[in-house]
Amino acid sequence: MQVKDLASSAQKWSTRANGASTDYGNGVKNTSADQAGLAAASAGVWAQAVAEAAASGRFAKNVLSAGTAKWKAGVAALGVSRYGTGVAGASGKYSAGVQPYFSTLSGLSLPARQVNGNNAARSQAVVSALMATKASL
Repeated sequence: MQVKDLASSAQKWSTRANGASTDYGNGVKNTSADQAGLAAASAGVWAQAVAEAAASGRFAKNVLSAGTAKWKAGVAALGVSRYGTGVAGASGKYSAGVQPYFSTLSGLSLPARQVNGNNAARSQAVVSALMATKASL
């Protein structure tokens, strides 16, 4: 079987994928599929695939194969420049996500302070309130 050389194939893939960003956006915008519903319906398959990857050692093997250097190179090449834009674009999601916890904490009455080293009840009150909030969401 004749196969194109790796460098040409990689260049073609990169060029074509880079040019497809408009198609990608239009595909998402124009779909009638319920992405969230379809994703939620596949939770069992996802859990099975993750469990199989962990049990077979594939997850650990692939993480170690990529290595820390690849992760650092990716952050340096792309992550740093995209981080601020991503965070700025997610400020509304952040606010919506933390709002229930902020409300819980602002309405929490803590037990009285004790001498230094004896305030575990205060910590436990915060933990219990936050866990209850999480469970209610």
